[in-house]
Formats: sequence, C-alpha cells, structure tokens
Amino acid sequence: MDGTVRKLKEFVAHAGNVNCLALGHKSGRVMVTGGDDKKVNMWAVGKPNCIMSLSGHTSPVEAVRFGNAEEMVVAGSMSGALKIWDLEAAKIVRTLTGHKSNIKSLDFHPYGDFVASGSLDTNIKLWDIRRKGCIFTYKGHSNCVNCIRFSPDGRWISSAGEDGLVKLWDLTAGKLLTDLKQHTGPVNAVEFHPNEFLLASGSSDRTIKFWDLETFQPVSSTDGDTGSIRCIFYHPEGSCIYGASQDTFKVYGWEPSQCYDSLSTGWGKIADISIAQSQLIGATFHQTNVSTYVIDLQKLQPLGGSPPEVVNPPATPQSNSGRRSFCSERPPTQSTKQANLKEEPEDPPQITEDPGADAVSLADIKDPSDYKEIFRPKYKLEREEQVSKPCIPPINMEPFKAPPDDSPPKTSVKDEKEDFPVHIVKHIVGPSVQTRVPSARANKNTTSVVKSEPLEPAKTQNVIPSKRSEPAGISADDFLPKPELPSMAQSTAQPTMSEAEAISSIVKGHGSMVAVMGNRHKNLQIVRALWTGGNIKTAIDSAIGMNDQALMVDLLNVLVTKPALWNLDLCSILLPQLKNLMTSKYESYVQVGCSAVKVVLKNFGSLIKSNMVAPPSLGVDITREERYRRCKECYLYLTDVRQVLDSKQSMSGKMGSTYRELKILMGCLD
Repeated sequence: MDGTVRKLKEFVAHAGNVNCLALGHKSGRVMVTGGDDKKVNMWAVGKPNCIMSLSGHTSPVEAVRFGNAEEMVVAGSMSGALKIWDLEAAKIVRTLTGHKSNIKSLDFHPYGDFVASGSLDTNIKLWDIRRKGCIFTYKGHSNCVNCIRFSPDGRWISSAGEDGLVKLWDLTAGKLLTDLKQHTGPVNAVEFHPNEFLLASGSSDRTIKFWDLETFQPVSSTDGDTGSIRCIFYHPEGSCIYGASQDTFKVYGWEPSQCYDSLSTGWGKIADISIAQSQLIGATFHQTNVSTYVIDLQKLQPLGGSPPEVVNPPATPQSNSGRRSFCSERPPTQSTKQANLKEEPEDPPQITEDPGADAVSLADIKDPSDYKEIFRPKYKLEREEQVSKPCIPPINMEPFKAPPDDSPPKTSVKDEKEDFPVHIVKHIVGPSVQTRVPSARANKNTTSVVKSEPLEPAKTQNVIPSKRSEPAGISADDFLPKPELPSMAQSTAQPTMSEAEAISSIVKGHGSMVAVMGNRHKNLQIVRALWTGGNIKTAIDSAIGMNDQALMVDLLNVLVTKPALWNLDLCSILLPQLKNLMTSKYESYVQVGCSAVKVVLKNFGSLIKSNMVAPPSLGVDITREERYRRCKECYLYLTDVRQVLDSKQSMSGKMGSTYRELKILMGCLD
C-alpha cells in the first residue's frame, strides 16, 4: 500500500452483514452504517465504538445518508420503508412507505425539508418530511436506481441507473429534463459540481463523464484505465474530482480531461469517500466488518504542497468555460419554496403508514461523551454564528495522525479496551432496547445476547467469501516453512533450517501451481484468438468445453459489461453454466453468475415471455420456429435458475439480497 494512504481502523459494525454505509460530507468525521440486523449505527471516524444505534426497521437496511448539516440521517430498507432520525434529539422524525422494493439510494434536499429515494422498483420518490407524504414519483428508469443527488440550488435531481442512463429531473416542473446516454455500463454515482453547471457520472464502464448542464452535452471523459468507478467526489473548491474504484484512487481534471495523480489503495470495494480538511476519508465494508482509510491530499497533485488551512472558496466557476454558477441561497420564505414544487395528486393516497412504526423506533446512545461532542444540540432559532460553532466540535478538527501506531496512550488504551466490547453493538440486536441505556446495563445485556450470535454466521459457512486482500482459500502461511514447536526448556526460537532447506520448503508445490496457471493462461489465449477472429459463439463454446469455471468467470466478467454482444443463442448456451456458478461455494463465482442472469432477464426476459405465450402461427415460419425453440430453451433453463433462487433467497447478507433481487426480476417471466 502506498505511503500516502493508510488503514485507519477496522472493526465489527453489526451483528449481521453490513449492507451500506455513508460518511458525513460536511465534517468527514462521522459515519452511519446499516445491516442485516435491521439496525442503523452511528460512528466517529477512527473510533471502533458505536456512538448510537437506531432501531425500528423490520427488514435489512439497504441505504443510508446524512443530512447536509449531519444533524439528521435517513435509512431505507429492503421492504421499501424510509426512516428519518433527528440525531440531536436522538429520536425518530418520520417513517415513510411507498416503494415496492429495496431502497438503493437516498439524498437530502439542500434546505433539509425534503428527501429523495431511488429504488429497485425503478422509481424515484420525492418526500416532504414535515407533511409525511410523497410529493412526486419520477418514472423513467428501466432498472434499479443506483444513485440520486440534488443540485446545489435544490431545483434538479440527477439519477444514475443500472440501465446505463443518467437522468436529470426538474423538481418545479415535475418532469424529465434530459437523458445522458453515453455510458456503456451501469452508472454507479453522480455528483454535481459545487459551483458550476457541471455534472459528473461514474460507471462500471470504468469512466467518469462530465456533462455541461446548460447545453446537456458531454464535456469530456476519463480514460477507462481503472476499475469500475464506485464513488466520485468533487474537491470543495471545485478544482478537481476524486474517483474511487476497487483498490484504486485517482484525481482527475475535466478541461482538458487528465489524470493528476493515482494511488493503489488496497481498500477493496470502496463504499463512500469524503474530505476532512486536507485528508480524504474512505470507508468500505465486508461481511460484518467496516474499514476506514485516510489519504493525505497534500501529497497528491494538483493540491500538493498547499497548506491545509487555506480555504478560499471561489466566487466564480473554476474553469475557463464561462459556465453559470448554481445559486445555493435558500428562498426567503417557506411558503414560496413549498409552492414551487409540483405535487402529484394520485400518489398520497397510495402511501400507507404504520401508526405504530415510530413507537417501536428507538435510539440507543452507546457512548454519551462522543454523542455530546459530535451531535451537540443546537438552538433552533439561532442562525449563523451560534449554529455553525458547535456543529463540528474542536476535538474533530485535528487531522488524523500519519503514523498509525504513534497515537497518544490515552487514546490507544481506550480504543484497545473497547475492542472487545465492540460486541456492545451486537447486543442491540436484542428484541427490545431502551433509549439512553446506562453503561452498566449495556454490559449486562451484552453477555445475555452474545449467545445467539453464532446462529447468523452459520448460514454462510459453506460459502467462501470474495476477498481482494488475499486469494480465496489460500493462506500465506501455507507457503512458508513450518517451524518446529519449541520445547518447554527452550523459550526462545532458534533456527532449525538452513537457508537451502527453507528455500526448498517454500518452493515445494510451486511447480504444480505454475502448471495450473500456465494451463489457464493457454486456454485464455485460445479463447481470445477465437474471440478476436470474430466468432464469439465459437469462443464461448470452446471455453465451455474446457470445463474450467475460473475461465468461465473471466469470460463472463467481460460479457456482463457488453450487453450488446448477447443474443438468444448465447443465452441458451450460457444459462446452464450460470446455474452451476450460482451454486458454487465461491462467492465471487456466485456474484458473476447472478450478474450474467440479470443481463439475460433485463434484455431478453420480455422477449422470452412473449414467445412462450404467443399462439402458434399459421403456415411455416422457419425464423419464428427457431426463435421459439431458443426462447423455450432459455425459459426452461431460467426455471431451473428460479429453483436455485427459491432455495437460497432466505440467506442473509449480500448474497441473500442478490438472490432476492433476481427473484423479483424473474417476475417478468410470469
């Protein structure tokens, strides 16, 4: 890992698998996580102890987001329900329902009175927090909505979809402004420039594209020389944009398109990034663990060498393009703002709210001292001076220390003591937790509930998780010489091997591994030669005949990013292989298989269904008969895949969520 980036902390965040997390983008020092245990937990970045745990959801939490001032948080669940919490008052504000499937993305309006949500049901909803209702439903995406963002002036919403589209919506008119269509893969992130009329979108096609919001035309695009773009974030001054992908971090400019700097981070599948003064904070999760990373931006271009205290927000756009700037001042009255939003008359009657939902929603403060420092209550009637001062406490203003093990004893000792009671977070999985539980009682509850924790991990013991930090099922210790156990009289380890013996022990088995990898490389070269020759079907037939699942995974990783290459012939050939991958013990194989099945259902589900239910034609139509035969084969294979989904959709964690999403998509065949 590069010296500019280092791991800050790793800790157990939930009793079940973590599904989502978000950093506070105002201070960069707070974090919220949601998991399969139906909890929403609050954290201070760099500390392993939970500050506060929010309960009340009846299904796993799939999306979380802080308010712009970090005084509120919204969480969306698998059932389609939203809960909004006031962190200063430590209480539930609203429970909103209306989505028909998992909520995947959330954002607060710049003025704080509205929330937008994007769902697996392909819809975007705009909610009025005060009136407990849905103002408008925006329909247009054909697949899951991965990310939504309000513009700095609060007049537009930008949405990024699994369908590869970026859409721009006008809130006041209640309609679609434009589609931005140049991405060739799912779009994972969108972000408005803090000043200019400029939008950035990051996609699985490995590029970040920039769009002029006056002409709705592309400005530039980055080279696809990195992995799938998972997070993007503009520098607060708008001078550059940060792009985060798996194990990689890059700094880009857009006029002209250029990469200022690049880092290999080793952070895996990054979930969110934010800026705290001169440092960039990255957060990622895997199973029940959350990890945080810190990057020193002072060592990266184009900001290298500038002092961290210098903050000079520009009054005009940063580029020489002469673009307009967003006007982010709030309208003078509540009534004018309210009147400017177009309302949808038919939606409010469809919204159903559980009258007892708020009653069972509790806030359990786990660390009162950190809670008072970070979420210190503010006076509602005071505006600029008094409100801004306590928003970020002085304790959080210091940058994170560069050497990870040189922290003062008072901090490290406290953190070490709390590393074991991290299970404090796990006790909140219990059936009922009271608000503001005293510490003695919390410890008592911890011991009583820990007994039931092994039940949940036991469901996924037969699946080898996909880790990027080390190969699945392989430990570095397997390749090192095994030292002899010291006798009782010998407490100090003494060398028992000569250098030649140690090298011989390490090299043992290397030949067989080289042979396996060499054979796989040769097979890939054969498939590549057939592929580049223009006969993709022959290349895939050849790969299937080699009977190597790892080879199929490599091939499918390419195919899922190029849906235009798929046809019914390819579907009928690949679906049996996809079923085998979905029953594999390797999580990475299962994920690739599910992604490929999703491509089939998205592009051919309606075609297969229409051919299966269409009445027989009169006369002889060879083309139609051939299409019907292919569709019937695909339908039968998909029926087998559905049986796999039926048996596995009750699993917990990311894999269970993926199975349930596919089960919903299978509805196009009914």
